[in-house]
Amino acid sequence: MEIRTQYQSTSRRRLNHDLPVMKLWHKAKQLGVWDPQAIDFSQDRRDWLRLEPLEQDVILRLSSLFQAGEEAVTLDLLPLIEVIAREGRLEEEMYLTSFLWEEAKHVEAFRRFLDEVAGDDTELGRYHTPCYRRIFYEALPEALDRLRHDPSPVAQAEASVTYNLVVEGVLAETGYHAYYEMLRRNALMPGMQTVVDHLKRDESRHLAYGVFLLSRLVAEHGEPVWNAIQLRMAELLEPALGIINETFASYEVIPFGLDENAFLGFATSQFQRRLERIDKARHQSLAELTEQGDLEATL
Repeated sequence: MEIRTQYQSTSRRRLNHDLPVMKLWHKAKQLGVWDPQAIDFSQDRRDWLRLEPLEQDVILRLSSLFQAGEEAVTLDLLPLIEVIAREGRLEEEMYLTSFLWEEAKHVEAFRRFLDEVAGDDTELGRYHTPCYRRIFYEALPEALDRLRHDPSPVAQAEASVTYNLVVEGVLAETGYHAYYEMLRRNALMPGMQTVVDHLKRDESRHLAYGVFLLSRLVAEHGEPVWNAIQLRMAELLEPALGIINETFASYEVIPFGLDENAFLGFATSQFQRRLERIDKARHQSLAELTEQGDLEATL
């Protein structure tokens, strides 16, 4: 065990509130304090009971994917926090504590919806298709758990790509898009619409940190990290798009007028946007990255 010789917050370093991650921390304190128990699902239940069975099934499927996904990131996040803490990046660690708090609330919110709106107590793992399992049952826990014994920049990059860019920046955002297409367009389930609004706002901060972390790693360690990012994105593209393929293949006619090609195009564009954003870091210095303003605005 390493013996400490000082603490940053009582040294001349103090806390640097100008760092981009501290701006995310302050936003998290202001905007991340919402209570899943305060969401009013009474109209959602009435709307649910008026839906056709096929409409209920597709919403139940999407909600089961989110439920397990939010539990997965809650379970798997700790190794990343531990690595950042061991590196002495206090400001980043402070912000990452809000990740765990927010992901745990997302788990609670979706379980409330399943219990009180859908009234479902069945085994929802039946909706977890092979591509979904590849990412959430295998790739995500493997990449994050690896950090316990391999905290290298490449391992950190691969973990962040999996968690932030793919799970949050592609799959979750495609899922929000699906909820909006089904619920907002049809004026259904105002409680779940509120939940999705909160999630989208929380995870925009998570994604902003992921982009910052990957950019910092590229700026500090160069092409080996950039190459690892590209390879990991390419590796996970097929199963990520496969989740969409498998979902649409489960229905002869999918309700709510959802279009498979539109969702595939949306997800693919999210992949490309994220990769292009990280690519900019190859031409920035570490000082330029740490002087950035609103990280969310750069996404």
